[in-house]
Amino acid sequence: MSGWERVQSSKVRFGGRHSPLGGDERASTRTVRLGRVQPQAPTHRTIYCNDREANLPVRFKGNSISTTKYNVITFLPKGLFEQFRRVANLYFLMISILSATPFSPVSPITNMVPLSLVLLVSLCKEAYEDWKRFQNDMSINNTLVEVLQDNRWVNMPWKKLQVGDIIKVKQDECFPADLLFLASTNADGVCYIETSNLDGETNLKIRKALERTWDYSTAEKAVEFKGEVQCEQPNNSLYTFTGNLIFQKQTLPLSPNQLLLRGCSLRNTEYIVGAVIFTGHETKVMMNAMNVPSKRSTLERKLDKLILTLLGTLFFMCFIGAIGSGVFINSKYWYLGLSKGVEAQFNPNNRIVVAAATILTLITLFSTIIPISLYVSIEMIKVFQSTQFINKDLHMYHVETNTPALARTSNLNEELGQIEYIFSDKTGTLTRNMMEFFKCSIGGEVYGTGMTEIEMGSAERTGAKVEGGKSANAVHEKGFNFDDDRLMRGAWRNEPNPDACKEFFRCLAICHTVLPEGDESPEKIKYQAASPDEAALVTAAKNFGFFFYRRTPTMIYVRESHVEKMGKIQDVTYEILNVLEFNSTRKRQSVVCRYPDGRLVLYCKGADTVIYERLTEGHGHIKKITREHLEQFGSAGLRTLCLAYRDLSPAVYESWNEKFIQAKSSLRDREKKLDEVAEIIEKELVLIGATAIEDKLQEGVPTCIETLSRAGIKIWVLTGDKMETAINIAYACRLISNEMKQFIISSETDVIREVEERGDQVELARVMKEEVKKDLKNCLEEAQQYFRTVSGPKLTLVIDGKCLMYALDPSLRVMLLNLSLNCTSVVCCRVSPLQKAQVTSLVKKGARKITLSIGDGANDVSMIQAAHVGVGISGLEGMQAVMASDFAIAQFRFLSDLLLVHGRWSYLRICKVVTYFFYKNLTFTLTQFWFTFQTGFSGQRFYDDWFQSLYNVMFTSLPVIIYGLLEKDVSASLSKKYPQLYMEGIRNSFFRWRVVAAWAFSAIYQSLIFYHFVTTSSLTGQNSSGRTFGLWDVSTVAFTCVVVTVNLRLLMMCNSITRWHYVSVGGSILAWFVFVFVYSLIRENILYVIYVVMSTFYFYLAFLLVPTVALLLDFIRQGVQRWFFPYDYQIVQEIHRHEPDDNTRAGALEISNHLTADEARSFAISQLPRETSRHTGFAFDSPGYESFFASQQGVYAPQKAWDVVRRASMRSKLKAPPLPPKK
Repeated sequence: MSGWERVQSSKVRFGGRHSPLGGDERASTRTVRLGRVQPQAPTHRTIYCNDREANLPVRFKGNSISTTKYNVITFLPKGLFEQFRRVANLYFLMISILSATPFSPVSPITNMVPLSLVLLVSLCKEAYEDWKRFQNDMSINNTLVEVLQDNRWVNMPWKKLQVGDIIKVKQDECFPADLLFLASTNADGVCYIETSNLDGETNLKIRKALERTWDYSTAEKAVEFKGEVQCEQPNNSLYTFTGNLIFQKQTLPLSPNQLLLRGCSLRNTEYIVGAVIFTGHETKVMMNAMNVPSKRSTLERKLDKLILTLLGTLFFMCFIGAIGSGVFINSKYWYLGLSKGVEAQFNPNNRIVVAAATILTLITLFSTIIPISLYVSIEMIKVFQSTQFINKDLHMYHVETNTPALARTSNLNEELGQIEYIFSDKTGTLTRNMMEFFKCSIGGEVYGTGMTEIEMGSAERTGAKVEGGKSANAVHEKGFNFDDDRLMRGAWRNEPNPDACKEFFRCLAICHTVLPEGDESPEKIKYQAASPDEAALVTAAKNFGFFFYRRTPTMIYVRESHVEKMGKIQDVTYEILNVLEFNSTRKRQSVVCRYPDGRLVLYCKGADTVIYERLTEGHGHIKKITREHLEQFGSAGLRTLCLAYRDLSPAVYESWNEKFIQAKSSLRDREKKLDEVAEIIEKELVLIGATAIEDKLQEGVPTCIETLSRAGIKIWVLTGDKMETAINIAYACRLISNEMKQFIISSETDVIREVEERGDQVELARVMKEEVKKDLKNCLEEAQQYFRTVSGPKLTLVIDGKCLMYALDPSLRVMLLNLSLNCTSVVCCRVSPLQKAQVTSLVKKGARKITLSIGDGANDVSMIQAAHVGVGISGLEGMQAVMASDFAIAQFRFLSDLLLVHGRWSYLRICKVVTYFFYKNLTFTLTQFWFTFQTGFSGQRFYDDWFQSLYNVMFTSLPVIIYGLLEKDVSASLSKKYPQLYMEGIRNSFFRWRVVAAWAFSAIYQSLIFYHFVTTSSLTGQNSSGRTFGLWDVSTVAFTCVVVTVNLRLLMMCNSITRWHYVSVGGSILAWFVFVFVYSLIRENILYVIYVVMSTFYFYLAFLLVPTVALLLDFIRQGVQRWFFPYDYQIVQEIHRHEPDDNTRAGALEISNHLTADEARSFAISQLPRETSRHTGFAFDSPGYESFFASQQGVYAPQKAWDVVRRASMRSKLKAPPLPPKK
């Protein structure tokens, strides 16, 4: 594996990286967003090839790269700065500083040690991640490449390359820098490259060297190459390059065809020779190192509010203590020695100072109200959820493409459980993006008799009879699913328009950028195309008898059948003179070619809107019929292109070609000038016909959308397709039904057409805005009327891009938002990538709803980044969407597992973890607060310093982490069977203020029990020597009760209990006893306290009674809530309480076939779900007994005593087989 490929496996490639721990990584000091070209320096770059000394004064950057975030010097200061950006860490730093002052009642080390541990863990994580990045960098920088030195090729590390060097790259190697392609071993100076490391596309691309440099392929010839390159300054535009090569007193224009980008791989070529143009961080791939925008989940922002509430509570408690201290300090308490010479903070004559000093004292004393381990625990839980649960879920693994789900960030796991709006692209997201040539229109005649899925669905809705099946002669291969004998096997010669058919097929075979690969036979050849549409069109030409089998940079070879007469096959060579490439602005592609007989033809294919604008006068009948056919194809959900041609005279072509060469040689605005030149020749076209390509729905899309809709999620489709296509796709995937009321806002109205024909753009804009405003107002009023009725229909809105542009105007935006939010589904068609992002932001910010965007192409990146959560589809349109996303899946249908299972579980877990942290810290702090009332608000601590410091870090931390990882209210299958459960997340049922208030009430109640029960009962207690209990005796007993109770309380909130819950809870309680046994031997103030206390009956009474009384209220409250006010998931639990979880035992059955009887029995017992909940509600009712489960599975296991009780209690509930009749 090469260095570059190794770094890809570690996610260090352009498009950004997200560490598994959700850290903020930066590839370099320059962060550039894909698709936004950086402004170039005013001067161009001059490079002297094969001359290091001449390039030395310029001081070009070296080829060594660094993607690390830190270095040895900056690690500590920069790492600490990153950590203290978190409010909680900054808070505890202030507490640690305050604890070092005379006002603090606790030792500063007890606050500094937990903070140091948290910072150490975080910094170690950062250091580990940065070390891995450093190793990847070293692996890349030390990869060897052959460089021309002293008339021979010398192996040299990538990092030592310099601008201007001549290098040789062999087959399957990666290019170490951005290179000017000089020569190759292939004929005509071409090479084939794979760009999957850049954009995810595995289709091979062709690159062609300038003809003047073809001969410099050997070391002997390359030494003689002395050229001067003048080119643009480094920028991040992957698909553009302008420059000139001054060689042998000639200026030769350079284009992207001569540029080989770093990260691409050489394929199907023995080796190439190139000159280094851009190095290191100035290469285009490194300048495209893009960080996904930092996103915080909604729950995390609400957590900030909870932290602020706790801070408010802290200051309120301190304020009460300060007032109490100011009142209590009095000289009448002579035994306190508050007379002359007392310190200012205890002087009864200066009560304001006393109160101020008390506030500082109590802040340090009550600092545990905010849990120091909260953020670390949540981060650990989220990372584990992402890496072990989401990434390894086989239900989201796509076998065909070997693609698992990928959580690119762990920050947004719980956000997946609260999504209310989904914005989806159509092509490649809802559909497969596997194009098949399905129908066509040639010379006003429709060919192709098949029916699409959408047509069948439409026929079923109207009750029409659907004729299934294809003819026996139908041809079906990848990219071609056409059924019409009139065009197959030369039958087109008998059609009324054979010349149009011939031009149609030649246009398909010539006007493209497809590369053939493999044997030159129709059965074995493979086409490498930039898009599936291109490959489908060339495959169609092959099946129609115009077989494209070879290409060079200047020639295309086509094997034509039945042209001159039936059965005759001939190879025809077409010279490609110019290629006017497709882009999103032009929406068309053209090729100028010369026939063997000298005929000059321009073939053009593109969107109907741009082709019709450029057609010659006349042929009105064919134009009209073809437009009707286009609408018919669109209604069937097919993707359409128009084909046209133009015969050129030599004089016209030569005149135009001079302008084309001049534009191609321009260093400034080359793309703009080329587009302007293309406009000159792409006119007066003759319409040939239109193609119709089917893009089928992905498997499971309708079911997934229906399930998500039942979960309360509203789905919007944002697509660039025509309105008819978009509506029919929406019908096919059950987004729209006949029972819904449709509101359609379209620019294709008579009023707007009349204004368009007049050509007044100002008037058109005014009229369109008025029409859109009127339509929105009418639709909104009608929608409100439907809502007043008891059983009104569901509503859906369909709007096109032109109307959307005006609807997004600030004056109409609110009206559009109100109408959209009242609709079950929305379809926006003919929308641009910018409009997709604007619509997403409208709902996100205007309605304050939690949104998710899903797409698979570069045009979906802005939409994905605008939403709360972005999901990328690992599809056929490259990897830009995935690299900009937060989560990546291979199919749209996996969205149901991602949201309804993992999203809901993550939301439930994080909510309960946060509220539990709030409860346990408030409970602990309040016991200290109640103690201040008995100490005259002096700030005397109730607990030992180390008890307070280790409470969060050691004695209560592990169980809550285990809970956050393994909590499961219902199984995955039930989560999808009852999608309505997801609404609890949309309603935020588990993190409302009333939920927090309930936990707060529980904390207050339990803290009162802990403090007053223990202190009151200890008043008459005595140890074995007859002495009454002191402060540390009582506080140790109280702390023991607190640790035991909060850990048992965690078990009560579990819906599923595993062995890890028991281990963590038992281990935490055991850790407390081990610690206090050792600590009591070395700590002076509590010396032998635990040994003395445990020798009394009082300790055991408190140990059993206090937790029981403290938990009794919660037990009753949980029972009342479950019986009378149950959550939805609790109802589902009761419905399926006697059903085992969905655990497969296929593996057990396979293995058991190879085991002995005893081994098989042991293995079967080991597979029993002893750690699986049966969802009976209360934690203590979750069975884990082997013999009970064994009987359910038909496996013999030894009987255990406690199973008898369980079996007796469950016997009446289990369905027993009927007894045999008595004889």
